[in-house]
Amino acid sequence: MGFCVEMGVAEMAGVVRDANSKGDLDNAVKKQGSLVVVHFWASWCEPSKAMEPVFTQIAIETPNAQFFRVEAEEQSDISETYEVDAVPLFIWIKDGVVVDKMQGANAPELASKVAKWVKDTPAPFNEVKKEVPSAGVAVVGPAVSSQGETKANLAEAEKGRLHELVNSKKVMLFMKGSPEEPRCGFSRKVVNVLNDQGVEFGSFDILSDETVRQGMKTYANWPTFPQLYVEGELLGGCDIILEMNENGELKEVFAEKGLLPKETLETRLKNVINQSATMLFMKGTPDAPRCGFSTKVVNALKEEGIEFGSFNILEDEEVRQGLKTYSNWPTYPQLYYKGELLGGCDIILEMKASGELKSALTE
Repeated sequence: MGFCVEMGVAEMAGVVRDANSKGDLDNAVKKQGSLVVVHFWASWCEPSKAMEPVFTQIAIETPNAQFFRVEAEEQSDISETYEVDAVPLFIWIKDGVVVDKMQGANAPELASKVAKWVKDTPAPFNEVKKEVPSAGVAVVGPAVSSQGETKANLAEAEKGRLHELVNSKKVMLFMKGSPEEPRCGFSRKVVNVLNDQGVEFGSFDILSDETVRQGMKTYANWPTFPQLYVEGELLGGCDIILEMNENGELKEVFAEKGLLPKETLETRLKNVINQSATMLFMKGTPDAPRCGFSTKVVNALKEEGIEFGSFNILEDEEVRQGLKTYSNWPTYPQLYYKGELLGGCDIILEMKASGELKSALTE
């Protein structure tokens, strides 16, 4: 639970508080003379979990600082404000300025940095302060003469390479880690979406190349990762991709560009077989069978009061021939229950005569 604005620094000391909204953290860092230490963590990250008791103990022993914990994936607006792209990450904010950061699980270094900033005043580290408009704080970034010069330098030295990377695959994901071993939860979520869509995609691990990592932020005018490109155009980051997947837009984009995998015959047969729990592949329809064997099976099912779906194999030669191989059964009709072949006409009539049919189709 977030703290109330009226609470003083003394009331906040000695505990680690969860920042459940951006306002929780903003209210703390804007206080003059305050030192705020923040742990960005994720529930799936073991190093983050390992640092929790250390962070808590340091908070207890440091009454003149405020300690916060932020679930990086759940509080994406806070993570974006402070440019969090991997966990665990610890940041020190003094007088509204991010004065230090520490990436990774290093308990001695964490304790040392806390002691340093409790004692010292903010140091510039030969870097300039960059205002974060909505956060009320400043973060520290590499010194540049101007934004225009940065973009110009990118265009001259890196843009060609980045352009080649972006267009190396029709669907290209810039992520942390690899699709087999994502190194952040946001990247993992996007990889899962792409796999669910069955789309073939390339990837680039931005943790392996700092030049690409920083360059892509300017190239795309997008400060965070992952970044997903489709045919050279930025589609978005994690939140946008998840939203597009949920409302169906992502599949539409892939379909329009011909990027979805073509349905194989086996997949199609499985889908048709599972259209109904009891599925009859026959000649004609239940109301107008076009062979005596199909008529007999339809009548048997109706007499037993079994609801069933049907497929007219005379209207689809691909299914007609493909199902023979799929089921290893050369004739029709074929009756399936819950995706498994029960048998043809003779077997169904025998099961009905023995009283087995109804029980087999109502398990």
